[in-house]
Amino acid sequence: MNKPTSPLKVLVVDDQPLIVEELCEFLGSNGYCCVPCHSGKQAIARFNQDLGIGLVLCDLHMPGIDGIELIKELQRLSGKHRAFEAIMLTGRADKQDVIKALRAGFADYYQKPVDLDELLIGLQRQEVALQEQQKSLQLGHLNQKLQYLCESLDELYQDLDKVRRGPQWSDSAEGDVSDSDRMKIPAIFNQLSPRQLSVAQLVGKGQTNYQIACELGITENTVKLYVSQVLRLTHMHNRTQLALALSPSNSGLRQRVTAH
Repeated sequence: MNKPTSPLKVLVVDDQPLIVEELCEFLGSNGYCCVPCHSGKQAIARFNQDLGIGLVLCDLHMPGIDGIELIKELQRLSGKHRAFEAIMLTGRADKQDVIKALRAGFADYYQKPVDLDELLIGLQRQEVALQEQQKSLQLGHLNQKLQYLCESLDELYQDLDKVRRGPQWSDSAEGDVSDSDRMKIPAIFNQLSPRQLSVAQLVGKGQTNYQIACELGITENTVKLYVSQVLRLTHMHNRTQLALALSPSNSGLRQRVTAH
């Protein structure tokens, strides 16, 4: 048997073991790793366990869970985060059954006894279609992440704009820091903007990103960006070091941080 060359595994489902064995042997010799199943119930379990399965060869008429019911269940399990393509195999090509199967989600069908070479071409065609689907899913996930990032950056720019237009160290409801508060912290923190310093002080109080976001009226992603900026500007390595530097009981540490 040749070494698999396709990154996708093929779920082969038929209640006749000899057909499953023949299909798996043929596809295995043509670069596909196959997962053999002899019932719809077994196929559902294997599909759940193995995220590498992307192609499904399925008999239409099987006892228990038939091919159409199986594909509908696999679609339910996949949701919007996993894609697969299915090819139907049938020994009784009733027109209405075929139409029903295609409407249910089968991409193609082949009459038994199957011409294996034709089946291989069809499987390769569905593999290309599936790869395009997977690219679309990945792009969708990346677009979501970019949207969150853009929203966070937009909030940061809005805060920066407020600082530029207002007094440099004004005391406001936006979470800015008063002059008296600034006198109580190490000098190295004087380079921070009012919002950055507000975030730093809340970190110093032991608040989580979620708690800080609620108190300042910003998103958790924005809080993470602020914390990263504060750590970079103050040359600190983590939140614990930042919290210790702002703790009233660590004046010695403050002197070292200031001297840094």
